[in-house]
Amino acid sequence: MIIKKHEIFNVSNLLSFVRLLMSIPFLILFNYWEQPGIKDVIIFLALFASFTDILDGYLARKLNQVTEFGKIIDPLADKIAMAAVLIGILSNNLLPFYYFLLIIIRDLIILLGGIFIAKATGFVLPSNFIGKVTVLIIGFVILLTLIGLGMDNLIFMIIYYLSIFMIFLSLLLYIQRGISFYRSKV
Repeated sequence: MIIKKHEIFNVSNLLSFVRLLMSIPFLILFNYWEQPGIKDVIIFLALFASFTDILDGYLARKLNQVTEFGKIIDPLADKIAMAAVLIGILSNNLLPFYYFLLIIIRDLIILLGGIFIAKATGFVLPSNFIGKVTVLIIGFVILLTLIGLGMDNLIFMIIYYLSIFMIFLSLLLYIQRGISFYRSKV
């Protein structure tokens, strides 16, 4: 897979780079979680990161800037920013460790599978609808956690357990899709 320079430098990928760099303030700010106003800043940054994720996908399609590099940097930025937030949440004991572990294991399997498929076929397997819904639901769990809802709230519990179901479902569907894609290209 050859990535051309003009595929890297476009508006959509710039937004992904911004989201990738946002992992740094997330990691720093969570060290001050109990300080007044910090939770609000983290929530604002999380919402801004979500907005850039939606916007970069929209602009990539609208401006015809869907590139192989974009298919790599966008989910990578999502995963790194999400990991930074999850590390902060975990370090402040806001969610159980196993939840963090489920997300990380899912993302590692998808990342490693994607690298294998890209090397074997020369194509990047793009994310799919179920994967995007899964990340959206995990995002809701994170947002609800950040605003202070937890296991004692029914809405939180429903979304939390739905996210766990979707983590497993999206992983199984990704593996199935990856195997089918690999077989069709090799």
